[in-house]
Amino acid sequence: MFNVNNKFRLGIYEKAMPTSLTWEERLVNAKQAGFDFVEISVDETDERRARLDWSDEEIYALRHLCEKHEMPLQSMCLSAHRKFPFGSMDEAIRSESLVIMEKAIALAYKLGIRCIQMAGYDVYYEAQSEQTHLRFIDGMQQATKMAERAGIMLGVEIMDTPYLNSLSKFEVLKREIPSPYFMAYPDVGNITGWNHDVCTELKLSRDHIVQVHLKDTLRVSETCKGQFRDLVIGEGQVDFTAIFKTLAEIDYSAPLVIEMWAQNEQWLEDIKAARSKLKEIANAAGFAL
Repeated sequence: MFNVNNKFRLGIYEKAMPTSLTWEERLVNAKQAGFDFVEISVDETDERRARLDWSDEEIYALRHLCEKHEMPLQSMCLSAHRKFPFGSMDEAIRSESLVIMEKAIALAYKLGIRCIQMAGYDVYYEAQSEQTHLRFIDGMQQATKMAERAGIMLGVEIMDTPYLNSLSKFEVLKREIPSPYFMAYPDVGNITGWNHDVCTELKLSRDHIVQVHLKDTLRVSETCKGQFRDLVIGEGQVDFTAIFKTLAEIDYSAPLVIEMWAQNEQWLEDIKAARSKLKEIANAAGFAL
């Protein structure tokens, strides 16, 4: 049940639970683990991209399950654009990127999802250039107009690659797309991994942050290429205490999501432990629960 007075709304990324689970099992496990919502994934795999073509019957069956278990799908991680990026030099790929966007917004609208996390890649499997950058901006501008019509927020993820790996870079991008429906979705793990001052970055974009990913990472250094995924909370170098102090300072009240990946049979214990650890840190840092 949604509690308007609960400042600390914490969700769990779908991939933190095994792919073998049914949707009902995912929702039940997320609720039993103490989370407030689930973030659904639409990634570049055929299996998850197929969700964009679900029938209304399939979509509303899932929505009814969410209502039954009081476990909403607050947000969508739309990483399918890694394979079909807005900045591609291939016109067919760019066209498909817009089709994906249109379908994702329709799916989100029907499921009651309020925020779509966008991948901050101009291209991923192609060479970057000024042209791919300009095409990416154009694609994001078109995507934002679609989102405005549906009343759904777009949040651009701060990424694990150099192209958009800081909120400072997002602020430059934001000037090209000043819409209130085009915002930032920072991943504090990615920002840390690239050795940016996370707290300064969060303060810089305090008026443009729509949601936050809580993920642990290892920093890029002369001896380490960085590790941006597959870590359990507490195994990396992210300073969650400083982050929660900053969130309290800027009076952040939007949702947060733990981003982890189910890698073994202990996945349920792992996400419970991660939630408990982060809530303990948040309490100690003065971030109201």
